[in-house]
Formats: sequence, C-alpha cells, structure tokens
Amino acid sequence: MEHFFEVTDIPSVMALRERFAPVATEMVDLEDALLRVLAEDFRAPGDIPGFDRSTMDGYAVRADGTYGAGEGSPAYLNVVGSVAMGQVPDHRVGPGEASRIATGGMLPEGADSVMMVEHVGVLDEGTIEVYRSVAPGQHVVARNEDAAAGQVLLSAGRRLRPQEIGLLAACGVGSVRVHAMPRVGIISSGDEVVPVDREPLPGQVRDVNSLTLAGMVRQAGGRPQRYGIVPDQYDRLLDTCRRALAETDMVLVSGGSSVGTRDLTVQVLAALPRSAILVHGVSISPGKPTILAQCGEKAFWGLPGHVTSAMVVFTVLVRPFLARIGGCRSDDDVRVRARLTRNVASAQGRVDFVRVRLVRRDDTLWAEPVLGASGLIRTMVAADGLVAVDLNDEGLEKGAEVDVLMMLS
Repeated sequence: MEHFFEVTDIPSVMALRERFAPVATEMVDLEDALLRVLAEDFRAPGDIPGFDRSTMDGYAVRADGTYGAGEGSPAYLNVVGSVAMGQVPDHRVGPGEASRIATGGMLPEGADSVMMVEHVGVLDEGTIEVYRSVAPGQHVVARNEDAAAGQVLLSAGRRLRPQEIGLLAACGVGSVRVHAMPRVGIISSGDEVVPVDREPLPGQVRDVNSLTLAGMVRQAGGRPQRYGIVPDQYDRLLDTCRRALAETDMVLVSGGSSVGTRDLTVQVLAALPRSAILVHGVSISPGKPTILAQCGEKAFWGLPGHVTSAMVVFTVLVRPFLARIGGCRSDDDVRVRARLTRNVASAQGRVDFVRVRLVRRDDTLWAEPVLGASGLIRTMVAADGLVAVDLNDEGLEKGAEVDVLMMLS
C-alpha cells in the first residue's frame, strides 16, 4: 500500500474520478425513473408529434392564398370542412379554401399554415374573409418538429427530470434503463460521539454527521446505509469498514480524518485488501485533512469530524465522485452568478469556501457571506451556497462577481 502526506489541490483530486467506474444498470418503470440517471442513449421511435398540428384556434389554409390580405383588402376563402379533435381529416384544402381547426388539431392535406380566428371574419357558413397574411408553417408544429424518428433525444448519463419523463411518455416508453442508485456506507467514528437520542456528557457530541451526510447522499441520487458509531478502536473500525466495503459502492468515514484519529484510519486502510491512499490532505478550507483512498474498485473517504467541514467537503469533492459512479456525465453542480455584499478575507495556499446566502436587490443577485465561527452548523442552515476564494488570492472585494456553488435542495 502506498500513501502520501503532501496536500493535494482540488483539480488533482477531481481528476481521480476516472479511476472509479459507474455502478450497474437496471430497468425501472417510467413512474419510478424520476431523478434516475439514464444508462443508454434514447432515440425517438418515430416522429413526434407524428402529424402537422395546429397551435391556434382558427382555420387551416394554404399560405399563398392569404398573401397581400389586409384590413382594407381581405382575402376571401371557401370553408370546405372542419377538423374534429383527435381525428384524421377526411377532406383536403385546395387553393382559395380553408378548414376550421382547433388548437392541437391535425392539418388537412393541402394546408400548410393556420390563420388565427382573431384575424378572420365569417361572412356565411361557407365563406370567410381574412385580414392578415400568413407564412408557410405559421401557427403549425411540423410532424417531426419535436423529434424525428431515430434522433437521439436523451443521451446516456442524463438525470431524468419531470420534463424528460414527459418526453419519454410522449414516445410511449413504459420503462427505461437507468444506473442503479449508488449505495454509500456512512460510518461515524470517535469515542466522543453518542447517538442523537442520548444526552451527551461533557466532552461528548451527538452523531450529527451520519444523518447529515445521509441526507446529502440522498439529495445527490445515492442510497445511504448507516453503520452506526464506531469508537476509536482499530479492530472495531477495521471490521466495520470491511463490512461497509463489501455491501456498498462508496464508503464515508466521518471523523476519521481529524488530527486525533487520522492515523487510525490510515492503519485501517493499510489492512484492507487492494487499498491505496490517493489523497492525504486537500488544499481546501474547511476540510484540509480529508483522505481519499481506493479499495479495490471503490472510493473510500475519510471526512472531517466537524459537520460543517464534512458538508463542505461533500459538496465540493464527494458529490462529483458520487455523480461519476452514479453514471452522470456531469457533476450535477448548480452554479449562479452573484455579486459580493462585502469584502472577504482569505489565507493564500488553500481554496477557501465561504458560505453565502443569496438576496435579490434592484434586479441584482447578491451573495451575502454568512457570519459566524466555521464550525457552527447554523451557518450552513443559513447558507444557499458556497463561494470559492482561489488559493492564490488574499480575498475578494465587495461588489466582485462570483460563482456560487449551490447547496442541493
């Protein structure tokens, strides 16, 4: 087993994602596919909508029969029929002719556009006058405008939102192949950690991390599996890590990278088969003592014991790795541009992630730094996202335009 002790920069950590392959795939019913990751390209089985369709109530016409029409010189058309919703027209539209049609109706043969009812005067049951001209294709959705047969509509690696579910439904899809939801084992370590329903004694803390991380895993499309609280005992931690690695696709040990217990985590990793420490410290604040190892084909993270640090590290580093093994072609990161409401100081040599809340004033989106000690969880509750201060910068000035990495909601 090899390991390193120099601090690794964030881009170098992110480059290690390629070492971890996506999880297996499975078929799921379309109604259960929301927020799942598509495992293969989806091609349109046919043209959508499959027929030329009106987007307005009015009259299906030939555009060339309306050219030059205006309020003072209307064009006169003969009404040759009406299109019932959901039916194929039984007539055609020739030169100088029109057919009544409702929104969504199928254009009769010969018609190439729709005249809005607002621009039509009815002279009698068989004759109308039109006061505007229309162009070919106006107020019409072509038979293959939404999708052409064989066209790739959705690429593999895309997370399925309601709109993608709707598109699949429009294509008659009842089930779809997606990646399985990655199982993430979560272990809380430390002699001072007690269950959340227990009153902590002086020097003890409740197990906030495992529940917080479990929620973040769910938000990121994973399936958390908590393994409880493990004291700072080598044999207990080794056994629990072995079990978690056997049963899940990624393991998070919370607390195992803090100063007091980091060596214990390293010893455990040394005893695990086919393990290698890839990162032993990251140039990130908070979260510098983070550990990333590879155990077989799986990622193993040692996260800080402070819950706020663990949440920042998860958002910046772990979430993209989870997206990778979940089959996503992107990180699922959401970033918005905003301006800082005040100066932000930073120490060089690390990337500082500042918690901010977003506020809109006078049509401008502002990022307002959340004040308070870095270890306070309420600062994360108040935050909408994180702003990075580069390791070569001493800070950011008030009014500077910044990218805000959003916390998932």
